[in-house]
Amino acid sequence: MLDQSMTQQLKTYLDNLREPVTLIATLGDDDKSRQTRELLEEIAALHNLVDAKFDGDDARVPSFLIRRGQNEARQVRFAGLPMGHEFTSLVLALLWAGCHPPKVDADLIDQARALTGTFDFEMYFSLSCHNCPDVVQALTLMAFENPNVTATLIEGGTFQDEVDSRDVMAVPATYLNGETFYNGKMTLAEILAKVDTGAAEKAAAKMDGLDPYEVLIIGGGPAGVAASVYTARKGFRTGIAAERFGGQLNDTLGIENLPGTQYTEGPKLADELRRQVSDNAIELLEMADATALVPSAEEGGYHSVELANGASLSARSVILATGARWRPLGVPGEDEYRNKGVAYCPHCDGPLFKGKDIAVVGGGNSGVEAAIDLANIVGSVTLIEYDSELRADEVLQRKLRGFDNVTILTSARTTEITGDGSRMTGLTYENRETGEIHSLELAGAFIQIGLVPNTEWLKNSPLDLSQHGEIEVDSRGGTNVPGVFASGDCTTVPYKQIVVAMGDGSKAALSAFDYLIRTEPAEDIAQAA
Repeated sequence: MLDQSMTQQLKTYLDNLREPVTLIATLGDDDKSRQTRELLEEIAALHNLVDAKFDGDDARVPSFLIRRGQNEARQVRFAGLPMGHEFTSLVLALLWAGCHPPKVDADLIDQARALTGTFDFEMYFSLSCHNCPDVVQALTLMAFENPNVTATLIEGGTFQDEVDSRDVMAVPATYLNGETFYNGKMTLAEILAKVDTGAAEKAAAKMDGLDPYEVLIIGGGPAGVAASVYTARKGFRTGIAAERFGGQLNDTLGIENLPGTQYTEGPKLADELRRQVSDNAIELLEMADATALVPSAEEGGYHSVELANGASLSARSVILATGARWRPLGVPGEDEYRNKGVAYCPHCDGPLFKGKDIAVVGGGNSGVEAAIDLANIVGSVTLIEYDSELRADEVLQRKLRGFDNVTILTSARTTEITGDGSRMTGLTYENRETGEIHSLELAGAFIQIGLVPNTEWLKNSPLDLSQHGEIEVDSRGGTNVPGVFASGDCTTVPYKQIVVAMGDGSKAALSAFDYLIRTEPAEDIAQAA
C-alpha cells in the first residue's frame, strides 16, 4: 500500500511515539478490506509501539480503530482507507494516539479538554477533497484530548449506500449525535465555538482586552498576510483579524502560476502563510468577523473595527483585505438545494456524483477547468454559459471539447434549480437567442460564475465602494479615508489572482508605513528619541 518514500516518511514520524498504539480492524473479503489489512500490517511493522489486530466487530466494513494503549477510551475510527489527501490525517492520528504533542494553540487544546457532555461525531470525506483534512484532523484531536468525544471518519466512496441514504451530496459533511452538524470546512476553533457554550463571549472578552495596534489587517488571505509581513518587518505592532485564515486558498486545489513555485495547493500555501505569520510575531485573531469600520475623527488617530462577537479592535492604520467568495446564481432553488446537488467545489464534491449527470454553470477558466475534472468522474457534463461563446483560455476549451461525455450550451441563462424537496433533480435554462425554456434532468450543478467581494459590512461606512461593492483604491492602495488602505480581491484592482493580491497587499503595507511615520504623534517621537 505504501511506496518506499511514504514508508520511510511514516517510519520517521513514528519514532516520535511515546505510548503504545493499538489498531483494531473490522474486515471482510472485499478488495478494500484486503488493502486495509495490508496497510495496517505495514504500519505495525514500522514501530514496536504499534500493534495491529484484526478481530474488530464494527458494522462498517472495512474500518479500523486507532486506540491509545490497549484499553484507553481515547480513540478514533476510520471507515474506508484514509489515503490521498487524508494520509497526513492518518499520520497525525497515529502520533496523537501515541501521545506526541499536537502543534495546536494551547488555548484550543484546553477548550477541547474542558468540554462536558457527549459528542459522537460522524464525518464523511472524499479522498480528493482538500477541505476535508482540516475537519478530520480537528475531530481526531478532540477525540484524543477528551474521552467524552468520539469521532468516526468515513470515506464516502467506500460507503456509497450510506452516503445515498443520508443524502450526503457535499463533503466534508459532519454529524453530531446522529443529527446534521455542519456541511463544509471547519477549523478546530470553529467546531469548538459551535459546541462550547459561552465560547463567543470568552473570545470577545479576550479581544477587548488587547492594546491598540499600529497596523490592523482585516482578512487572512494572500493579500492580508503579505501586508502583515511587510508592516511587522518594519517594526510596527501588527494584527490580523480573520474570519477564515487563508481565504479562498482553502478552496483552491492546484496552483501552477505562482512565480518561483512550480506547483502547490491552496491549503498547503495557506499553511505556509500561517507559519510566516507566526515567525514574524504577528498577532492572529481567528473567527474574527468584522461588522463595522469606525474611522478616526482626526488624521493620525485610532480607527475602530467592530466584530460580530461584540469585541472592538483599534489601530492607527487599517488594511482591508477581506477577499471575495464564489458568486451565487441567485435563481430559485439554489439556496434550497445547496449541498443537496448545488455545489461550488468540484474537487471536493465531484466524487459524490460518480456516474451521474451534472451541469457546470460558467464558461470562464474556472468553469471549464471544473468541467474537465468532472468529466473524468461523472456520467455526463453539461456546460452552461450565458454568453454566446466560452470565455476560457483556448487551450482549456480544446481539452474540454475532447471529451465525449461533455455537452456545451452557449447563450443559455440558468433560470431555476429544481428538486423533489430533499435533493436537486434538475435545472431549467432559457435559450437567449430564441427565448425557449428547456429543462435538464441532473443530479447536481457546480456553480462557477466568478466572485463577489466580501464588503457588505462596509456599506454603511464612509468608504467609497464601486457599483459592484469593491473598495475603491488609488495606485498606492489608499482609500478615501486617511489611514485606511485596502488590497486584493475586495478592491477595484483588476485581475483577481493570488500573485496580484500578494503584491497588492505589500503595496498597501508600504503605503501604511508611509502614513504612520508621517502622522506619528509628537509624544511618541519624543519617547523614541
